[in-house]
Amino acid sequence: MKNLILEAQNLRVDFSEKTVLNDLNFDLEKGSFLSIVGENGVGKTTFIKVLLDEIKPSSGKVNFLPDRKQVKIGYVPQFRNIDDEYPLSIKDFIALNFNERKLPWLSIKERKTLNHVLKQTKLEKIKNEPLGKASGGEKQRVYLAQALVMQPNLLILDESTASLDPASKEDLLNLIKELNREENLTIIFVTHDIQLAKNYADKYLFLKSDGYEQGQISKLKEQEFWEDDAHV
Repeated sequence: MKNLILEAQNLRVDFSEKTVLNDLNFDLEKGSFLSIVGENGVGKTTFIKVLLDEIKPSSGKVNFLPDRKQVKIGYVPQFRNIDDEYPLSIKDFIALNFNERKLPWLSIKERKTLNHVLKQTKLEKIKNEPLGKASGGEKQRVYLAQALVMQPNLLILDESTASLDPASKEDLLNLIKELNREENLTIIFVTHDIQLAKNYADKYLFLKSDGYEQGQISKLKEQEFWEDDAHV
């Protein structure tokens, strides 16, 4: 029997007269590294927003297992524009995501979690530097760290490598893969970079205008994608 963290049943999302997702049936096992790929407009972002409860499906449903309260989602968005003069330090920016904070300072438990995440994301040496002065790759690791302080068991990366140079992409994905393997963290990675998906994911969900396919990443056929970036 599969050990699932979520399943979509007959999921459909309509916007005015356009159907973005239609009769999607899909499940995800705990500890999987899934890549979601497909052209513009086929529903990748819509599906993520359904998972984040930002969009309600027109019909069908998503079940989190054993229930929604026991699935903590960490979300890492596409690169955000942080001004070079942004003054908050890296560690203080990460600490903003402690959602149960009742005091203007961190509890002992929160400090312990923060220090652990700084170590995980290799940010200890620059934790006191202003976030605005960090490189693009460092900023993406900071956004990852912000998600990790929530102690999620499902991590969603929405085009989180799109603005990075090749070396920074590899650094971030190696870190994600390490979390996936060592902590059994379930990963959903939305990307237009098919080679990255094949290098790091173990399963895929390929959304299309006329349906979808899913399976082991080794079965994903690169020739089905356009050569340019239009398939984001």
